[in-house]
Amino acid sequence: MKRSLLIASILIVLLASSQAALGSSLKVGATPVPHAEILQIIVPILDQQGISLEIVEFTDYVRPNLALDEGELDANFFQHVPYLDSFNQDAGTDLAVLVAVHVEPLGLFSEKHTSLNQLPQRATIAIPNDATNGGRALLLLQEAGLIELDPKAGIVPTPFDITENKLQIKFFELEAAQLSRSLADVDGAVINGNYALQAGLNPAQDALFLEGAESPYVNVVAIRAEDQANDALAKLAAALLSDEVRLFISESYGGAVVPVF
Repeated sequence: MKRSLLIASILIVLLASSQAALGSSLKVGATPVPHAEILQIIVPILDQQGISLEIVEFTDYVRPNLALDEGELDANFFQHVPYLDSFNQDAGTDLAVLVAVHVEPLGLFSEKHTSLNQLPQRATIAIPNDATNGGRALLLLQEAGLIELDPKAGIVPTPFDITENKLQIKFFELEAAQLSRSLADVDGAVINGNYALQAGLNPAQDALFLEGAESPYVNVVAIRAEDQANDALAKLAAALLSDEVRLFISESYGGAVVPVF
């Protein structure tokens, strides 16, 4: 009996040792630019700590949160805080911020005009169709002096909250990922920084008007709330706040992506 217990104890120790030797793995969802590119920088950093990082790319703003909530991912990296808060409220999820990494200034782009002054009467402008980014786009256009909004709308105004529209701008609401493709058909489009970069646009150089770096829309890594004590995720956060990542962001995107650490 004692011999059996001893053998069982040895097997448990060996199993634990083998699992430790194998290390941990993390599966993180991200949109391609710049999020997946930034994650690629920390693959060797985490590898040295025994953590294998798998990056799963998404091209929309809905599936990454659903995949995280359903356990298909350990974390995701694509969204800012207001969008995460709105998603949690609408979808009934309990996703939390692991770490804040950067800001992607939102910009108004055009293939037909080179300045705001060239926008004609009844100009057509495309904006994101989700409440958070759509509201952010309208606030940007207000900052540019193109419209006035009802202050009561807060940070999520809609076109119905426009109180002054001197150019009689007509708005088209499209999925954020499709906005860059609409540029040939509209006078302008307000495009999120990651999708602008993905389309070959440099917000710092190509935008008619660009959101300031003081934007509250900081891009974060999201996790399930119950995983906040996960050691591997803590190491993921530390790696993303490393000097290597700060240098990569600063040198790679020409001001179109701004580190916040």
